[in-house]
Amino acid sequence: MCRHLAYLGPEEPLGRVLMEPPHSLFRQSWAPRRQRYGTVNADGFGVGWYASQDPVPARYRRAGPIWADLSFADLSRVVRSGAVLAAVRDATFAGADAEAAAAPFASGRWLFSHNGAVAGWPDAAAPLVSALPPVELLSLQARNDSAFVWALVLHRLRSGDEADQAMGETVRQLAWAAPASRLNLLLTDGATITATAWGDSLWYRTEPGRSTVVASEPYDDDPLWREVPDRTVLTASRAGVLLAPLEDPAASPALGSARAGAPRSPKEPCR
Repeated sequence: MCRHLAYLGPEEPLGRVLMEPPHSLFRQSWAPRRQRYGTVNADGFGVGWYASQDPVPARYRRAGPIWADLSFADLSRVVRSGAVLAAVRDATFAGADAEAAAAPFASGRWLFSHNGAVAGWPDAAAPLVSALPPVELLSLQARNDSAFVWALVLHRLRSGDEADQAMGETVRQLAWAAPASRLNLLLTDGATITATAWGDSLWYRTEPGRSTVVASEPYDDDPLWREVPDRTVLTASRAGVLLAPLEDPAASPALGSARAGAPRSPKEPCR
């Protein structure tokens, strides 16, 4: 459920990245080609982008389907950016928290999206609540699992983790608590992209030194697209892409229990 995409490259109109390709994110909202769970992503959408010389991104989010928003069609024609994160949403509980539940979530220079679901939500996530300071838990803007996943990632970033550590450790923590979860996460600060493949499709396309796209599925049939293996963390910039395996906590119960709530040093990584 859900499809998302992050782009780094030369400044382009948003529509050229999100709407014009033959199998664009726009089209994936009603006709995804590789979506394994759900068929229509009509429960909200959002796009975040970075303006030149401004590290804090702008966002445009709505609770309805992207194809029904004529204002976004107009906006995407004229707004240009070299760094974009966008998502279309298929919610388990349609309408809950309206646009506040739609990715991308944001804090400071960060934009974040979650493609998947925390299995057994919310009961399965209860053991992880203690990992968050009470004020961060009370500050959640939506009650869905993706907002909670973002809170876990953001807490690690604020504690000093690098992006790949924050994403990888959060995925392992959630996979230990809720083993059947699908946890494809996408994060950008406008200069880098970090993503995880855990239970759903993830692809990337890179022209080193020029542009990189990371997406739930290819938006065209260019042979440059490469599929990311499951259980992988991806780090990317305009220069290229690096892949590293993610350990499954099911293979190491001691590791899983340690991740669930134990203190760690600052440097330990939609629906």
